[in-house]
Amino acid sequence: MSANAVGAVLDAYRRMADVDAGPNGLNCVLWTDEARALADAAAVDALPQAGALAGVPFLAKDNIATTHLQTTCGSRILEGYVSPYEATVITRLCDAGAVLVGKTNCDEFAMGSSNENSAYGPVLNPIDRTRVPGGSSGGSAASVAAGIVRIALGSETGGSVRQPASYCGIVGVKPTYGRVSRFGLVAFASSLDQVGVFGTTVDDAALALEVIAGRDPRDATSADCPVGSYRKARTNDLAGVVIGRPREYFPSSLDSRILHLCDEALDGLRARGATVRDVSLPHTDLAIPVYYIIAPAEASSNLARFDGVRYGLRIEAKGLREMYDSTRTRGFGPEVTRRILLGTYVLSAGYYDAYYRKAQQVRTLIAKDFCDVFDSGVHLLFTPTTPSTAFEFGAKSDPYEMYLNDIFTATANLAGVPAISVPIGDVDGLPAGGQLIARHFDEQTMFRGAYALETARKAPA
Repeated sequence: MSANAVGAVLDAYRRMADVDAGPNGLNCVLWTDEARALADAAAVDALPQAGALAGVPFLAKDNIATTHLQTTCGSRILEGYVSPYEATVITRLCDAGAVLVGKTNCDEFAMGSSNENSAYGPVLNPIDRTRVPGGSSGGSAASVAAGIVRIALGSETGGSVRQPASYCGIVGVKPTYGRVSRFGLVAFASSLDQVGVFGTTVDDAALALEVIAGRDPRDATSADCPVGSYRKARTNDLAGVVIGRPREYFPSSLDSRILHLCDEALDGLRARGATVRDVSLPHTDLAIPVYYIIAPAEASSNLARFDGVRYGLRIEAKGLREMYDSTRTRGFGPEVTRRILLGTYVLSAGYYDAYYRKAQQVRTLIAKDFCDVFDSGVHLLFTPTTPSTAFEFGAKSDPYEMYLNDIFTATANLAGVPAISVPIGDVDGLPAGGQLIARHFDEQTMFRGAYALETARKAPA
């Protein structure tokens, strides 16, 4: 019996105490149970045969269900709630020997791009504490960037893993829709939501995704497709790989410094044998309006269950309607309320066809853009992950300006294709990410490109 797992878990909690707690802490982690985690680690150490992630501590976003830690979605309306069942992704990681050490802070119900919307306070970016870590999975991203854990789970609806990964200088993966079970992920927008992973390296992220991927009979949207070994995609040879550079993702308004980093990244991929060519995804400019019709519409339906009747916050009042009103007014923050109202409006009689149905039709065109490009012989697309580096707290008070942070990421969610953000350099000391997008269920090629991109950046000049 070794003490590897116990030692690793103790190291995670020591690092957590150093960087996360107190008035000057990052505020990454909301809920922990150190005694339970150490007991789980001891059980792993006692096993005669180690799993793929034996003894590796991990954190999970607070909208992923666990049976011994709260699942609040960063909201007061679920404060104190503990799920009676566990998410499939948690079970699969633990079965592989990983040890859950806590739940991470996030924008309330995963609605946000900065982690400023959490009912438990904002998460600070460990690179520069005056700036946001990105959202909505900011707590998971910051915890990996700060060295608390090597891997963490987040969720994606429009870029909530890749965008904070870019802002925090780590790797973030959004798999193909249906590749990973959503059982136990609290629903925001069900046709867009996915569980994603963060890693300190491409290899960490590849191993974590490999473990959690695959068909789950408890999730009807999970696909019965072979998973394979993503780590076997590790290579520096991209001979025969065609990488598309979408014109729409490199507008004249793009920060010239981010453009320069992208050009350098593409040069590195060319040096490893890839062919790079310009391509077009003509409906890209419609992605943000389409996303912010579909996502709030589905949110307004999914969040109707939080009414104070069966679980979560309940504010007593004279009648049922007043109880609903008081509970939701007290329990939901302003961004969640805004999206519920917007979603209810676009689904209402007289507006459904004009907004929601039309948005779904345009979504089909966006997905077709990707299919057309991949059918033309392109294996991967390369883009900036975000249009800027991490911004200062309070810098984007206009909701629409905040929503534009998702401009390069929301398309992959709308189309359901896999995408990964890999660090490609710094702008004034702040990290920037490059994004690789692949065909549906072709995570293997995506990781092949990501490994090459990572080594190209680390290679000596």
